[in-house]
Amino acid sequence: MSYFKTGQEWLEQSTLLIQASPTTTKITTRYSIKAVKRRKAAAADAAAAPEKPPRAVLVLKTFDPVSGVTLKYRTTKAAEVSRLMGAAMGQLGRSMAALPEVAPEEAMPDAAADEDEQPKSVPQVQTQTTSAPPPATGGGGGGKKKKKGKK
Repeated sequence: MSYFKTGQEWLEQSTLLIQASPTTTKITTRYSIKAVKRRKAAAADAAAAPEKPPRAVLVLKTFDPVSGVTLKYRTTKAAEVSRLMGAAMGQLGRSMAALPEVAPEEAMPDAAADEDEQPKSVPQVQTQTTSAPPPATGGGGGGKKKKKGKK
């Protein structure tokens, strides 16, 4: 069982393991929130000191039962949790489904192609301008008042 110091290392090694055997490799996530324990001596000071927020832990594990390889990563950083759950799990899911990896600039190829192409015939809509004021709707109160300028 290998523990990694950074999430990026775990992600790279997990990607390689999934590419080697995508049908048998499994990824598990465990997210737990543990309450902060109070000391008996600190109970008297509890009224004076603010209460600490609970500590959350994310554990990611990639396991291949055929080869017996287990890759683990543990973090308590909130920013890293969202990054790993979003980008990393999406990338690993693509590898498990045997889909090609997508580079960041190729994330939306349709949008880039649409910008390059110019429409050949665009119907132009002409609008007529009139000098008549818009109809009064009545009861328009409740808005902010204009500030007066300096005199």
